[in-house]
Amino acid sequence: MLSSLKFVRSARLRNISGGFYILLIFFFASYAEVFAQQNDIVDFLKVEATVVPNADTNSITGTVKYFFKPLQKTDSIYLDAKNMKVLDYEINGVQVKIDEDKIWLLSKFEKNVTYSIIFTYEAIPKQTLYFFGNEIWTQGQGKYTSHWLPSIDDTNDKIEFDLTIVAPEKYTVISNGKLKKTELINDQKYWYFDMGEPMSSYLVAFAIGDFDKKMLSSSSGIPLELYYKPSDSLKFEPTYRYSKRIFDFLEEEIGIAFPWQIYKQVPLRDFLYAGMENTTATFFSEAFVVDSIGFNDRNYINVNAHELAHQWFGDMVTAKTDSDHWLQEGFATYYALLSEKEIFGDDYYYWQLYQTAEQLKASSDEGKGESLLNPKASSLTFYQKGAWALHVLREKIGDESFKDAIKNYLKKYRYGIVTTSNFLDEVKAVSNVDITQFEENWLHQGAFQSEDAYRSLMKSIFIQNYFEISALRTVPLKDKKAQLRSALTFPNDFIGQEVIYQLAEEPISETLPIYKKALESNNLYVRQAVALSLRPIPRELQNDYESLLKDNSYVTLESALYQIWVQFPAKRMEYLDQTEGIEGFQNKNIRQLWLALALITENYRDSNKVDYLMELKQYTSTEYSFEVRDKAFEYVSELKLWDSGTLENLIDACVHPTWRFAKSSRELLKSVLENGKWAEIVKALQGEMSGKAANYLTTILKE
Repeated sequence: MLSSLKFVRSARLRNISGGFYILLIFFFASYAEVFAQQNDIVDFLKVEATVVPNADTNSITGTVKYFFKPLQKTDSIYLDAKNMKVLDYEINGVQVKIDEDKIWLLSKFEKNVTYSIIFTYEAIPKQTLYFFGNEIWTQGQGKYTSHWLPSIDDTNDKIEFDLTIVAPEKYTVISNGKLKKTELINDQKYWYFDMGEPMSSYLVAFAIGDFDKKMLSSSSGIPLELYYKPSDSLKFEPTYRYSKRIFDFLEEEIGIAFPWQIYKQVPLRDFLYAGMENTTATFFSEAFVVDSIGFNDRNYINVNAHELAHQWFGDMVTAKTDSDHWLQEGFATYYALLSEKEIFGDDYYYWQLYQTAEQLKASSDEGKGESLLNPKASSLTFYQKGAWALHVLREKIGDESFKDAIKNYLKKYRYGIVTTSNFLDEVKAVSNVDITQFEENWLHQGAFQSEDAYRSLMKSIFIQNYFEISALRTVPLKDKKAQLRSALTFPNDFIGQEVIYQLAEEPISETLPIYKKALESNNLYVRQAVALSLRPIPRELQNDYESLLKDNSYVTLESALYQIWVQFPAKRMEYLDQTEGIEGFQNKNIRQLWLALALITENYRDSNKVDYLMELKQYTSTEYSFEVRDKAFEYVSELKLWDSGTLENLIDACVHPTWRFAKSSRELLKSVLENGKWAEIVKALQGEMSGKAANYLTTILKE
């Protein structure tokens, strides 16, 4: 845990804390006006902020100085500030009022005069600022930064944020912009960052933790700072594999130099999303921290490229409204696909397009298709349909015109706000191709354009070959055996996997030679398909199947270990000995499976089983990330290992900030409460819990 941090307020500032607990009794008419259209009234230019997070109280204290210029005469201006207390302020001639959402500045502000304000505040954020173990980090996606920093919750208002973050000396701080200097004052270290260019407030961020870093440089000279935990030093290379190549590729492909002075990436525990494109500083889930084996199944490349592309599309040019959101997510998804195409080749690119086309078509066929301009559209629409729209547009107008349009678009609206019309105007300016029908089909219509997508996909020889094999799904095995065997010789993972999945419902007596050929292929992903689909394992394939335990794939190993342990009990001890000490992914998937199997294998290391049990239960605790805990809860539930400690950990998980984990934990707790014995243990914990967990437990026990 981070040690307690103290904030010393300047003696110059006036103490007004008492008056700030009173809600406004009346509301000036001008308040409503400024609330509705503040962008037309004032331009916030810059903020200089010093913030001090306190891990002991999950709170934050800070001093901010704002520079702003009214665009017209006004008597009221506001800052968004969720449930904050303003402690001191220094604002000549300005009256300050607060409510639970805003800080109001009341004065006779003159047009085109630059003003500055300084005040000190404190808050206990309900969201956006998170404390996990020895890490502290923010996640301001949307309009949430005002929970920890007085700011403007409006993507259309871009401000230069220069932050100073205060943390214990032993920790590293990552934030927006270039680190100008650090300074040690008493036992606290001050980290001074300079942004240099304006950005939207939701992209302001910082992370504090025990991190090391390695420095690279792009071909254009941009410093690349890649962070990692010291314990993960051996995973640095596979985690960040191709990072420089992706950066250099995107700069060249987009045709506009990286728009900021530095770029950083840091993996975080319990991060709420796969990644977040904070300006100059991408935060991403530590689930993508992998070794070379894990890289084969789950790597950071797509997220890496997606968040980097956002530095242009979203950070530099920002969508004006939710109806234009695809200009951020669709573009980032598309350029991430192009990056993967650069690394893995055309077949991979078309395979990913095909996979998302299948999802979009299914959604459309169910009547759930959405317009790209629908402000309430799903992620599938904004991300995947948006990427498809760009793919189709590029084919329609040609590479040269497409790249010219992108460059002109980014140059014209650099550090500004954009609409879909802005982008389309640049397309029309460089191409004589009529895109009227494209706009109707891909932007306005909800239905996915399956025929357009099919014609595009069929330009790939690989996709043509894949469709030939996939078309055999309904053909009797006797009539397609030769084609399936031949397809296994194709140097393509996806076609080989399709062959294996078509065997699943066929009699093993007929498919045995094909399975044997697949296992002898040494193709990692074809063999993985066997591990995931072959049930039961025929005796004739036992030796071949056992070789899957040596494959460089944690997905394959997890499935294969469980299946052969179940089917061949005589060799259970041998299988466990062979796989002992393998951790697997960040969620310890192999280790936790191994512990579960070791506990229930008769006569296997009985003297160690108490230790194995304690280890498995410990993985449910808050000491570990939610990915580890989620997996541990599965095994504890399956093996009926609940006790007061694991149940307390489960209750705590029900209020975890990651909603998917919290949701699955709540569902599990409800099932646990159906067992009288465990329900009594849960009720006994009611007086021992505190905070959000206690409140949730009280609520659930009343139901």
